Amino acid sequence: MTATEFGYALHKIAHSLKPFALKLTKDMEEANDLLQETVLKAFTNRDKFTEGTNLKAWLYTIMKNTFITNYQRLVRRNTFIDTTDNLHYINSADNLIGNTAYSTFALEDIYRAIDKLDEPYKRPFLMHYRGFKYYEIAERLGIPIGTVKNRIHIARKELKDNLKIYAPKA
Repeated sequence: MTATEFGYALHKIAHSLKPFALKLTKDMEEANDLLQETVLKAFTNRDKFTEGTNLKAWLYTIMKNTFITNYQRLVRRNTFIDTTDNLHYINSADNLIGNTAYSTFALEDIYRAIDKLDEPYKRPFLMHYRGFKYYEIAERLGIPIGTVKNRIHIARKELKDNLKIYAPKA
């Protein structure tokens, strides 16, 4: 496969990797960075790809490994080694008290917003939130899978609109 053909195939599949990147990073900008890094690594190492195998699976593996490597690097960078004689910094963490008021208020607002959803949207959304797959929700509620997806999408959109106060500032 030539570099041009590989680049074209990569371009066709790259958009489908974004949800996985977002799931790993939980942040849109970091997901975009991870996606870009994955595509760059794939193109740079295209000679290692075996033609006729699953390109998408290969890209998912590159993305997962890149994410793990970046995470491990971040953990190592944030590891603090106390070199003082009395280990003052290590022992001082026991006395820290966190203020959870903001997160408590936010959680209460989220629950109130979910309660305000119309029942046809609330049930599928809560089931999906609790880990049910789309097809399981469709089976249990006796509705088509497309309807389940649409209702969850609408619920997310309403929640996003109702919880704008918590959106990160640009």
